[in-house]
Amino acid sequence: MKNTKLTSILIIICISICSCQKKGCTDPNATNYNSQTSKDDGSCEYIQEDYLLTGTLNSDKTLDPTVIWSMQGRVIVPNGVTLTIPAGTIIKSKAGTGANATSLVIARGGKLFAQGTESSPIIMTSESDDISIGSNSGSSLSENVRGLWGGLLILGYAPGSFSGDVIEFQIEGIPASETNGLYGGNNPLDNSGIIQYLSIRHGGAEIGEGNEINGLTLGCVGSATTIDHIEIVGNVDDGIEFFGGTVNASELLVWGQGDDGLDIDQAYSGTISNSMVILNDASDHALEIDGPEGSATGSFTLNNLTLVGTNNECIATGVDGEIADYRKGATGNNLNIFIKNFTSGKDIELDADADALSYKSGNLKFSGFEFSPSNSDGNDCFTTNLTNGSIFNDRSSVGSTFESDGITICNIVSNNSNSVGADESEFSWTYANEKGAL
Repeated sequence: MKNTKLTSILIIICISICSCQKKGCTDPNATNYNSQTSKDDGSCEYIQEDYLLTGTLNSDKTLDPTVIWSMQGRVIVPNGVTLTIPAGTIIKSKAGTGANATSLVIARGGKLFAQGTESSPIIMTSESDDISIGSNSGSSLSENVRGLWGGLLILGYAPGSFSGDVIEFQIEGIPASETNGLYGGNNPLDNSGIIQYLSIRHGGAEIGEGNEINGLTLGCVGSATTIDHIEIVGNVDDGIEFFGGTVNASELLVWGQGDDGLDIDQAYSGTISNSMVILNDASDHALEIDGPEGSATGSFTLNNLTLVGTNNECIATGVDGEIADYRKGATGNNLNIFIKNFTSGKDIELDADADALSYKSGNLKFSGFEFSPSNSDGNDCFTTNLTNGSIFNDRSSVGSTFESDGITICNIVSNNSNSVGADESEFSWTYANEKGAL
Protein backbone atom coordinates (compact mmCIF):
# COMPACT_ATOMS: atom_id res chain seq x y z
CA MET A 1 0.00 0.00 0.00
CA LYS A 2 2.83 2.37 0.91
CA ASN A 3 4.68 1.48 -2.30
CA THR A 4 1.55 2.28 -4.31
CA LYS A 5 1.25 5.69 -2.71
CA LEU A 6 4.95 6.43 -3.30
CA THR A 7 4.65 5.43 -6.94
CA SER A 8 1.65 7.71 -7.39
CA ILE A 9 3.52 10.63 -5.85
CA LEU A 10 6.52 10.06 -8.12
CA ILE A 11 4.28 9.94 -11.18
CA ILE A 12 2.61 13.21 -10.20
CA ILE A 13 6.01 14.89 -9.64
CA CYS A 14 7.26 13.63 -13.00
CA ILE A 15 4.15 14.87 -14.79
CA SER A 16 4.54 18.29 -13.14
CA ILE A 17 8.19 18.59 -14.09
CA CYS A 18 7.65 17.38 -17.63
CA SER A 19 4.71 19.70 -18.16
CA CYS A 20 6.91 22.70 -17.20
CA GLN A 21 9.50 21.83 -19.81
CA LYS A 22 9.09 23.73 -23.06
CA LYS A 23 9.23 21.36 -25.99
CA GLY A 24 10.78 22.09 -29.36
CA CYS A 25 13.99 21.64 -31.35
CA THR A 26 17.08 21.78 -29.13
CA ASP A 27 19.75 21.13 -31.80
CA PRO A 28 21.66 24.37 -32.67
CA ASN A 29 22.52 22.85 -36.07
CA ALA A 30 18.86 22.66 -37.06
CA THR A 31 17.17 25.43 -39.05
CA ASN A 32 14.33 25.64 -36.52
CA TYR A 33 16.51 25.56 -33.39
CA ASN A 34 14.83 27.32 -30.45
CA SER A 35 17.15 28.45 -27.66
CA GLN A 36 14.17 28.73 -25.27
CA THR A 37 13.30 25.02 -25.37
CA SER A 38 14.42 22.55 -22.71
CA LYS A 39 13.04 19.29 -24.15
CA ASP A 40 13.48 18.08 -27.71
CA ASP A 41 10.24 17.00 -29.35
CA GLY A 42 11.77 15.52 -32.49
CA SER A 43 10.75 18.41 -34.71
CA CYS A 44 14.25 19.49 -35.80
CA GLU A 45 14.67 20.29 -39.48
CA TYR A 46 18.00 20.29 -41.29
CA ILE A 47 19.41 21.91 -44.40
CA GLN A 48 19.79 19.57 -47.32
CA GLU A 49 22.95 19.72 -49.39
CA ASP A 50 20.82 21.03 -52.25
CA TYR A 51 20.40 24.23 -50.23
CA LEU A 52 24.06 24.84 -49.45
CA LEU A 53 26.09 27.64 -51.07
CA THR A 54 29.81 26.96 -51.19
CA GLY A 55 32.81 27.52 -53.45
CA THR A 56 32.77 29.28 -56.82
CA LEU A 57 29.57 29.16 -58.85
CA ASN A 58 30.14 27.83 -62.36
CA SER A 59 26.75 28.84 -63.77
CA ASP A 60 23.81 31.13 -63.04
CA LYS A 61 21.89 30.20 -59.91
CA THR A 62 18.50 31.20 -58.47
CA LEU A 63 17.75 30.41 -54.83
CA ASP A 64 14.47 28.92 -53.63
CA PRO A 65 12.90 31.34 -51.12
CA THR A 66 10.73 28.65 -49.51
CA VAL A 67 13.69 27.00 -47.76
CA ILE A 68 16.49 28.29 -45.55
CA TRP A 69 19.84 28.31 -47.33
CA SER A 70 23.19 27.69 -45.71
CA MET A 71 26.45 29.33 -46.80
CA GLN A 72 29.87 27.95 -45.96
CA GLY A 73 33.31 29.37 -46.71
CA ARG A 74 34.04 31.96 -49.35
CA VAL A 75 31.28 31.80 -51.97
CA ILE A 76 32.24 33.53 -55.22
CA VAL A 77 30.05 34.70 -58.08
CA PRO A 78 32.68 35.07 -60.83
CA ASN A 79 32.80 37.00 -64.07
CA GLY A 80 29.88 36.15 -66.34
CA VAL A 81 27.77 34.43 -63.63
CA THR A 82 24.59 35.77 -62.01
CA LEU A 83 23.23 34.89 -58.57
CA THR A 84 19.53 35.65 -58.08
CA ILE A 85 18.12 35.82 -54.54
CA PRO A 86 14.30 36.24 -54.51
CA ALA A 87 12.33 38.24 -51.95
CA GLY A 88 11.91 36.53 -48.58
CA THR A 89 15.01 34.34 -48.87
CA ILE A 90 16.95 33.62 -45.66
CA ILE A 91 20.63 32.65 -45.82
CA LYS A 92 22.33 31.40 -42.66
CA SER A 93 26.12 31.45 -42.76
CA LYS A 94 28.51 29.11 -41.02
CA ALA A 95 31.33 30.83 -39.18
CA GLY A 96 34.52 29.53 -40.76
CA THR A 97 37.88 30.67 -39.42
CA GLY A 98 40.49 33.21 -40.51
CA ALA A 99 40.81 33.54 -44.27
CA ASN A 100 38.05 30.97 -44.68
CA ALA A 101 35.42 33.00 -42.86
CA THR A 102 32.13 32.64 -44.68
CA SER A 103 31.40 35.49 -47.09
CA LEU A 104 29.64 36.12 -50.37
CA VAL A 105 31.84 37.75 -53.01
CA ILE A 106 30.40 39.18 -56.21
CA ALA A 107 33.54 39.41 -58.36
CA ARG A 108 34.14 41.87 -61.19
CA GLY A 109 31.85 40.91 -64.06
CA GLY A 110 29.59 38.85 -61.81
CA LYS A 111 26.10 40.01 -60.92
CA LEU A 112 23.82 39.83 -57.91
CA PHE A 113 20.07 40.29 -58.23
CA ALA A 114 18.88 40.35 -54.62
CA GLN A 115 15.51 42.04 -54.84
CA GLY A 116 13.63 41.85 -51.58
CA THR A 117 10.53 43.86 -50.82
CA GLU A 118 9.29 45.86 -47.84
CA SER A 119 7.10 42.96 -46.73
CA SER A 120 9.56 40.21 -47.74
CA PRO A 121 13.14 41.38 -47.24
CA ILE A 122 16.13 39.14 -47.89
CA ILE A 123 18.03 38.27 -44.70
CA MET A 124 21.67 37.19 -44.48
CA THR A 125 22.56 36.10 -40.97
CA SER A 126 24.42 33.54 -38.86
CA GLU A 127 23.63 29.85 -38.49
CA SER A 128 23.17 30.65 -34.78
CA ASP A 129 20.13 32.78 -35.60
CA ASP A 130 16.90 30.86 -34.95
CA ILE A 131 14.93 32.97 -37.46
CA SER A 132 12.50 30.94 -39.56
CA ILE A 133 10.94 31.34 -43.00
CA GLY A 134 8.36 34.12 -43.03
CA SER A 135 9.82 35.83 -39.94
CA ASN A 136 11.79 39.08 -39.77
CA SER A 137 13.81 38.04 -36.74
CA GLY A 138 14.56 35.22 -34.34
CA SER A 139 15.04 35.19 -30.57
CA SER A 140 18.54 33.78 -30.19
CA LEU A 141 20.67 36.82 -31.20
CA SER A 142 20.63 40.57 -30.58
CA GLU A 143 22.34 43.54 -32.25
CA ASN A 144 25.19 43.07 -29.77
CA VAL A 145 26.22 39.71 -31.21
CA ARG A 146 28.89 40.29 -33.84
CA GLY A 147 31.48 38.49 -35.92
CA LEU A 148 29.69 35.17 -36.42
CA TRP A 149 30.45 35.16 -40.17
CA GLY A 150 31.95 37.48 -42.77
CA GLY A 151 29.74 39.65 -44.97
CA LEU A 152 28.79 40.62 -48.52
CA LEU A 153 31.43 42.01 -50.88
CA ILE A 154 30.56 43.46 -54.30
CA LEU A 155 33.45 44.30 -56.62
CA GLY A 156 33.33 46.20 -59.88
CA TYR A 157 35.26 47.76 -62.76
CA ALA A 158 34.56 51.43 -61.89
CA PRO A 159 37.54 53.70 -61.16
CA GLY A 160 39.16 54.33 -57.78
CA SER A 161 42.24 56.18 -56.58
CA PHE A 162 44.94 53.80 -55.36
CA SER A 163 48.45 54.21 -54.03
CA GLY A 164 50.93 53.97 -56.88
CA ASP A 165 48.19 54.92 -59.36
CA VAL A 166 47.43 51.32 -60.23
CA ILE A 167 43.97 50.75 -61.71
CA GLU A 168 43.06 47.67 -59.65
CA PHE A 169 43.57 46.62 -56.06
CA GLN A 170 42.90 43.67 -53.73
CA ILE A 171 39.88 44.21 -51.49
CA GLU A 172 40.39 44.01 -47.74
CA GLY A 173 38.98 40.91 -46.10
CA ILE A 174 39.98 38.61 -48.99
CA PRO A 175 43.45 36.98 -49.15
CA ALA A 176 45.79 38.21 -51.90
CA SER A 177 45.91 34.68 -53.34
CA GLU A 178 42.25 35.00 -54.38
CA THR A 179 42.26 36.81 -57.73
CA ASN A 180 38.49 37.23 -57.57
CA GLY A 181 39.19 39.73 -54.79
CA LEU A 182 40.47 42.36 -57.24
CA TYR A 183 38.45 45.53 -57.83
CA GLY A 184 38.84 48.67 -59.92
CA GLY A 185 39.01 49.60 -63.60
CA ASN A 186 37.99 52.31 -66.05
CA ASN A 187 34.24 51.85 -66.44
CA PRO A 188 32.21 54.25 -64.27
CA LEU A 189 29.00 52.79 -65.74
CA ASP A 190 29.78 49.23 -64.65
CA ASN A 191 26.81 47.13 -63.51
CA SER A 192 26.99 44.61 -60.65
CA GLY A 193 23.23 44.03 -60.44
CA ILE A 194 20.31 45.11 -58.21
CA ILE A 195 20.36 44.88 -54.40
CA GLN A 196 17.23 46.01 -52.53
CA TYR A 197 15.57 45.33 -49.16
CA LEU A 198 18.46 43.29 -47.82
CA SER A 199 19.31 42.91 -44.11
CA ILE A 200 22.83 41.72 -43.20
CA ARG A 201 23.27 40.71 -39.55
CA HIS A 202 25.96 39.58 -37.05
CA GLY A 203 28.90 39.62 -39.48
CA GLY A 204 32.41 41.04 -39.61
CA ALA A 205 34.53 37.96 -38.86
CA GLU A 206 38.24 38.73 -38.50
CA ILE A 207 40.49 37.02 -41.04
CA GLY A 208 43.67 38.39 -39.45
CA GLU A 209 44.68 40.88 -36.80
CA GLY A 210 42.95 44.18 -37.60
CA ASN A 211 41.52 42.78 -40.84
CA GLU A 212 37.78 42.32 -40.52
CA ILE A 213 35.09 42.08 -43.18
CA ASN A 214 32.55 44.90 -43.39
CA GLY A 215 28.83 44.19 -43.36
CA LEU A 216 28.66 45.38 -46.98
CA THR A 217 31.84 46.12 -48.90
CA LEU A 218 31.55 47.99 -52.21
CA GLY A 219 34.79 47.96 -54.20
CA CYS A 220 34.68 50.23 -57.26
CA VAL A 221 31.05 49.43 -57.95
CA GLY A 222 29.68 51.27 -60.99
CA SER A 223 26.74 53.63 -61.34
CA ALA A 224 24.59 51.19 -63.34
CA THR A 225 24.25 49.10 -60.17
CA THR A 226 21.13 49.66 -58.05
CA ILE A 227 21.58 49.69 -54.26
CA ASP A 228 18.83 50.80 -51.90
CA HIS A 229 17.05 49.72 -48.70
CA ILE A 230 20.02 47.97 -47.10
CA GLU A 231 20.28 47.26 -43.36
CA ILE A 232 23.45 46.29 -41.49
CA VAL A 233 23.05 45.13 -37.87
CA GLY A 234 25.76 44.20 -35.37
CA ASN A 235 28.85 44.05 -37.59
CA VAL A 236 32.31 43.91 -36.01
CA ASP A 237 33.94 46.35 -38.42
CA ASP A 238 32.31 49.05 -40.55
CA GLY A 239 28.66 48.84 -41.52
CA ILE A 240 29.11 49.79 -45.20
CA GLU A 241 32.39 50.82 -46.80
CA PHE A 242 32.76 52.37 -50.25
CA PHE A 243 36.18 51.84 -51.86
CA GLY A 244 36.19 54.11 -54.90
CA GLY A 245 33.47 53.57 -57.46
CA THR A 246 30.55 55.61 -58.72
CA VAL A 247 27.49 53.73 -57.45
CA ASN A 248 24.65 55.72 -55.88
CA ALA A 249 23.09 54.23 -52.74
CA SER A 250 20.02 55.24 -50.75
CA GLU A 251 17.91 54.13 -47.77
CA LEU A 252 20.90 52.62 -45.98
CA LEU A 253 20.63 51.87 -42.25
CA VAL A 254 23.54 50.82 -40.03
CA TRP A 255 22.91 49.94 -36.39
CA GLY A 256 25.30 48.84 -33.67
CA GLN A 257 28.46 48.43 -35.74
CA GLY A 258 31.80 47.92 -33.98
CA ASP A 259 33.70 50.51 -36.01
CA ASP A 260 32.34 53.15 -38.40
CA GLY A 261 28.81 53.33 -39.76
CA LEU A 262 29.45 54.61 -43.30
CA ASP A 263 33.05 54.67 -44.51
CA ILE A 264 34.29 56.27 -47.75
CA ASP A 265 37.75 55.64 -49.27
CA GLN A 266 39.77 55.89 -52.48
CA ALA A 267 37.87 58.72 -54.19
CA TYR A 268 34.36 57.30 -54.07
CA SER A 269 32.34 59.52 -56.42
CA GLY A 270 28.71 58.54 -55.96
CA THR A 271 25.82 59.87 -53.87
CA ILE A 272 24.62 58.41 -50.57
CA SER A 273 21.16 59.71 -49.70
CA ASN A 274 18.27 59.23 -47.26
CA SER A 275 20.28 57.04 -44.89
CA MET A 276 20.80 56.51 -41.14
CA VAL A 277 23.57 55.46 -38.76
CA ILE A 278 22.56 54.53 -35.22
CA LEU A 279 25.47 54.03 -32.81
CA ASN A 280 25.50 51.87 -29.70
CA ASP A 281 28.04 51.09 -26.99
CA ALA A 282 30.36 49.23 -29.38
CA SER A 283 30.50 51.92 -32.08
CA ASP A 284 33.25 54.26 -33.23
CA HIS A 285 32.37 57.01 -35.76
CA ALA A 286 29.07 57.45 -37.53
CA LEU A 287 31.02 58.64 -40.60
CA GLU A 288 34.65 58.12 -41.57
CA ILE A 289 35.46 59.86 -44.84
CA ASP A 290 38.85 59.48 -46.52
CA GLY A 291 40.19 61.10 -49.66
CA PRO A 292 42.04 59.69 -52.68
CA GLU A 293 45.16 57.55 -52.26
CA GLY A 294 46.58 58.21 -55.72
CA SER A 295 46.59 61.16 -58.11
CA ALA A 296 43.07 60.44 -59.40
CA THR A 297 40.48 62.61 -57.68
CA GLY A 298 36.81 62.12 -56.98
CA SER A 299 33.97 63.84 -55.17
CA PHE A 300 31.21 62.16 -53.15
CA THR A 301 27.83 63.59 -52.10
CA LEU A 302 26.10 62.88 -48.79
CA ASN A 303 22.53 64.14 -48.75
CA ASN A 304 19.77 63.80 -46.11
CA LEU A 305 21.52 61.60 -43.58
CA THR A 306 20.53 61.13 -39.93
CA LEU A 307 23.29 60.29 -37.44
CA VAL A 308 22.22 59.10 -33.97
CA GLY A 309 24.65 59.05 -31.05
CA THR A 310 24.60 57.06 -27.83
CA ASN A 311 24.77 58.16 -24.20
CA ASN A 312 23.45 57.33 -20.76
CA GLU A 313 22.04 60.32 -18.84
CA CYS A 314 24.38 62.69 -20.70
CA ILE A 315 27.45 60.49 -20.28
CA ALA A 316 28.74 59.32 -23.66
CA THR A 317 28.88 55.59 -24.16
CA GLY A 318 30.62 53.66 -26.89
CA VAL A 319 34.18 52.89 -27.89
CA ASP A 320 34.57 56.39 -29.32
CA GLY A 321 31.12 57.44 -30.45
CA GLU A 322 32.24 60.37 -32.59
CA ILE A 323 30.07 62.05 -35.22
CA ALA A 324 32.40 62.19 -38.22
CA ASP A 325 36.06 62.22 -39.19
CA TYR A 326 37.30 63.66 -42.51
CA ARG A 327 40.80 62.41 -43.38
CA LYS A 328 43.48 62.15 -46.05
CA GLY A 329 42.34 65.14 -48.09
CA ALA A 330 38.68 64.13 -48.34
CA THR A 331 36.77 65.77 -51.21
CA GLY A 332 33.00 65.94 -51.44
CA ASN A 333 29.75 67.66 -50.59
CA ASN A 334 27.92 67.13 -47.27
CA LEU A 335 24.31 68.33 -47.39
CA ASN A 336 21.24 68.27 -45.13
CA ILE A 337 22.61 66.10 -42.32
CA PHE A 338 20.69 65.79 -39.03
CA ILE A 339 22.76 64.93 -35.95
CA LYS A 340 21.07 63.95 -32.68
CA ASN A 341 21.68 62.32 -29.32
CA PHE A 342 25.41 63.06 -29.23
CA THR A 343 26.74 64.50 -26.00
CA SER A 344 29.55 66.93 -25.23
CA GLY A 345 32.99 66.08 -26.64
CA LYS A 346 31.73 64.35 -29.78
CA ASP A 347 32.54 66.30 -32.92
CA ILE A 348 32.99 66.59 -36.68
CA GLU A 349 36.72 66.70 -37.39
CA LEU A 350 38.98 67.88 -40.14
CA ASP A 351 41.66 65.40 -39.17
CA ALA A 352 44.84 66.97 -40.57
CA ASP A 353 46.35 69.61 -42.88
CA ALA A 354 45.21 67.93 -46.10
CA ASP A 355 41.58 68.13 -44.95
CA ALA A 356 41.79 71.77 -43.87
CA LEU A 357 43.32 72.61 -47.25
CA SER A 358 40.57 70.68 -49.02
CA TYR A 359 38.00 72.70 -47.07
CA LYS A 360 39.72 76.02 -47.79
CA SER A 361 39.89 75.25 -51.51
CA GLY A 362 36.16 74.46 -51.68
CA ASN A 363 36.72 70.77 -52.47
CA LEU A 364 35.15 69.72 -49.17
CA LYS A 365 31.81 71.43 -48.49
CA PHE A 366 29.26 71.43 -45.67
CA SER A 367 25.77 72.98 -45.63
CA GLY A 368 22.26 72.47 -44.31
CA PHE A 369 23.24 70.69 -41.07
CA GLU A 370 20.91 70.49 -38.06
CA PHE A 371 22.04 69.50 -34.58
CA SER A 372 19.98 68.38 -31.60
CA PRO A 373 22.07 67.70 -28.47
CA SER A 374 21.41 64.71 -26.24
CA ASN A 375 18.67 65.22 -23.70
CA SER A 376 18.03 63.79 -20.25
CA ASP A 377 14.84 64.26 -18.21
CA GLY A 378 13.67 66.96 -20.60
CA ASN A 379 16.87 69.01 -20.43
CA ASP A 380 19.68 69.35 -22.96
CA CYS A 381 22.86 67.68 -21.76
CA PHE A 382 25.01 70.67 -22.75
CA THR A 383 24.84 74.06 -24.39
CA THR A 384 25.86 73.71 -28.01
CA ASN A 385 28.48 76.12 -29.36
CA LEU A 386 28.86 76.15 -33.15
CA THR A 387 31.93 78.37 -33.31
CA ASN A 388 34.41 77.24 -30.64
CA GLY A 389 35.51 73.94 -32.20
CA SER A 390 33.49 71.71 -29.90
CA ILE A 391 31.23 70.55 -32.75
CA PHE A 392 33.08 71.62 -35.91
CA ASN A 393 36.70 70.90 -35.08
CA ASP A 394 39.74 71.71 -37.23
CA ARG A 395 42.66 69.67 -35.88
CA SER A 396 45.12 70.77 -38.57
CA SER A 397 48.23 72.89 -38.10
CA VAL A 398 47.44 75.11 -41.11
CA GLY A 399 44.02 76.17 -39.83
CA SER A 400 40.83 77.15 -41.66
CA THR A 401 37.52 78.89 -41.00
CA PHE A 402 35.79 75.53 -40.43
CA GLU A 403 35.19 76.11 -36.71
CA SER A 404 33.80 79.62 -37.03
CA ASP A 405 31.78 78.57 -40.10
CA GLY A 406 29.79 76.20 -37.91
CA ILE A 407 27.23 78.93 -37.33
CA THR A 408 26.49 79.12 -41.07
CA ILE A 409 26.78 75.37 -41.71
CA CYS A 410 24.43 74.28 -38.94
CA ASN A 411 21.26 75.18 -37.01
CA ILE A 412 20.38 74.01 -33.50
CA VAL A 413 16.96 72.34 -33.35
CA SER A 414 14.99 70.56 -30.67
CA ASN A 415 14.82 66.78 -30.81
CA ASN A 416 12.68 65.43 -33.68
CA SER A 417 11.89 68.91 -35.02
CA ASN A 418 14.42 68.53 -37.82
CA SER A 419 13.69 69.60 -41.38
CA VAL A 420 16.62 67.68 -42.91
CA GLY A 421 17.93 64.14 -42.58
CA ALA A 422 16.55 60.74 -43.52
CA ASP A 423 12.89 59.88 -43.94
CA GLU A 424 12.63 57.28 -41.15
CA SER A 425 9.44 55.81 -42.60
CA GLU A 426 11.61 54.18 -45.26
CA PHE A 427 13.03 51.90 -42.57
CA SER A 428 9.77 50.47 -41.23
CA TRP A 429 10.72 47.06 -42.67
CA THR A 430 13.98 46.76 -40.73
CA TYR A 431 15.04 44.71 -37.74
CA ALA A 432 16.22 47.98 -36.16
CA ASN A 433 12.70 49.38 -36.32
CA GLU A 434 11.24 46.17 -34.90
CA LYS A 435 13.60 46.43 -31.91
CA GLY A 436 12.86 50.11 -31.29
CA ALA A 437 16.23 51.51 -32.37
CA LEU A 438 14.75 54.25 -34.58
